[in-house]
Amino acid sequence: MDGKKRSDIKPGLEVNVILKKDQRTGKKTRGVVKDLLTNSPTHPHGIKVRLEDGQVGRVCEIVRSE
Repeated sequence: MDGKKRSDIKPGLEVNVILKKDQRTGKKTRGVVKDLLTNSPTHPHGIKVRLEDGQVGRVCEIVRSE
């Protein structure tokens, strides 16, 4: 699943995100969602989240849902 719908993403999910610094290269970072930062129900570039380690990025795919 891609991370463009806010309803698909919940705290505790394992996701791949693209950090702001990696937008040019598309390098993915794996982590666990702590907070959802995008308020709108969808976003064309992915929902912005804060990972448990404090990094912020846009979800490009959901690795494992509960």
